[in-house]
Amino acid sequence: MYATQALTDLVPLADELDKNKVTPGVLGFIVFAALAVGVWLLMKSMNRHMGKVDFEEAPDPDAVAVEATAGAGSAKRK
Repeated sequence: MYATQALTDLVPLADELDKNKVTPGVLGFIVFAALAVGVWLLMKSMNRHMGKVDFEEAPDPDAVAVEATAGAGSAKRK
């Protein structure tokens, strides 16, 4: 089927649309745009706050104890 045939088949469907049907319209677009701007501002704020976070972790006490005992044991063998 060619694209022109598909379009000509869809033209009668456009006439059958109910003109009294409720659509989102301008108010729906404004609400959607406001939500999009709000999400963008929240993401920008989150990115700024995440940049301030210091991810340097303290060493694990259990790992330090294991390394200390392993190092002391090898020093005694020499």
